[in-house]
Amino acid sequence: MKQNLETRIIAGKYKGKKIKLPSLNVTRSSKNILKESLFNTLQYDIIDRNFVEVFAGSGSVGLEALSRGASHVYFIEIDRDSFDILTKNAKSLDFKKCTLIFGDAFEKIFDVIEDLKRKKEKAYFYFDPPFSIREGKEDIYDRVFETIKKIPKEVVHMIIIEHMTKMDMPESIGKYKLIKRKKFGKSSLSYYE
Repeated sequence: MKQNLETRIIAGKYKGKKIKLPSLNVTRSSKNILKESLFNTLQYDIIDRNFVEVFAGSGSVGLEALSRGASHVYFIEIDRDSFDILTKNAKSLDFKKCTLIFGDAFEKIFDVIEDLKRKKEKAYFYFDPPFSIREGKEDIYDRVFETIKKIPKEVVHMIIIEHMTKMDMPESIGKYKLIKRKKFGKSSLSYYE
């Protein structure tokens, strides 16, 4: 039996608009309480700024950023079904303000970085990797940290990582320092600047 999963945009221009979610065995959607907290933290800073959702899944976080005034959102997703759902979701809001990239986030993020450098712009980078308890994902956070170390400061407003609460996050990742951490049950957000 096929699940018909969906969530809604919480606030902003597209408030209440339904977006579809991929099946739960492929991805887990960020909780609304977590998204609400994220955007309460970013507030108006996100308006007219770029937002990058790495490991995008359905794009629910990036589309929330778009609804709240982000000028452009980049999405990177490797799972074909999730990418198809992400594409439908982006088309249902504002496809012109979205760049959808299919492929491995650890490689494709550098295409986004090059695009930002070319435009001389910065972005908020949101990392929500599959939790490391998933099979084959034990080293996922190490890979995320290594990737973040390679992101040049000139393209970064802030880096936010959604992670398992029980995980010890480093005080710094390369040139980026931990400035805030918020817990929501099994998930937490850590902010780096």
